[in-house]
Amino acid sequence: MDNARQIKDMLYEQVARIGKAFSSPKRLELIELLCQGEKTVEALAQEASISVKLTSAHLRELRHAQMVETRREGKHIFYRLANKAVADLWVNTHTLAENRLAELQQALQNIANEPDNLIPNNRESLLKMARQGEIVVLDVRPSPEYLTQHLPFARSIPLDELRQRLAELPKDRLIAAYCRGPYCLMAKDAAMLLRSEGFNSAYLREGVAEWGMTTHH
Repeated sequence: MDNARQIKDMLYEQVARIGKAFSSPKRLELIELLCQGEKTVEALAQEASISVKLTSAHLRELRHAQMVETRREGKHIFYRLANKAVADLWVNTHTLAENRLAELQQALQNIANEPDNLIPNNRESLLKMARQGEIVVLDVRPSPEYLTQHLPFARSIPLDELRQRLAELPKDRLIAAYCRGPYCLMAKDAAMLLRSEGFNSAYLREGVAEWGMTTHH
């Protein structure tokens, strides 16, 4: 094999490390979770419904591909995305998949079984309405994720506290709930709960990663 061929093969092999890191469904879920902010291995394992041992193995693969970074605090190791480009790659990847894969399109349609319950992501008009107080943008993720980053003008009521805090929300305005992104069902559940309680509510498919926001460390 000539030298030029060896160099080309090596270059493609290095780039393929990123593809390999993205080749696992659970690693993609872990990346989406880390788009919300840094988390411990234990928290990631719980959210992804897998063991701490398997979570650690997936995180090692992501770290090997230079996609995540760590810091230690006492007995805990915290993971975070290496930079915003990793979140952008996740958003571009799932967007491409949604555009090309009929099975994924059907699955997403099944999730959004009430089209009127889903807000189109026209960001400019949404921001204008939120700024003017015409709608309430509601972040239903856990509080630490909201404190790390959130959509402009959003207020925080985690999903597991929502039923007890309904009195904090107005019934004369649309409440637009959002969570971690298009594959997170917390916002849909929140909108359904609110509607069952007489609120005018819908939900956003997009989360902070899709809005291109930067995580603060």
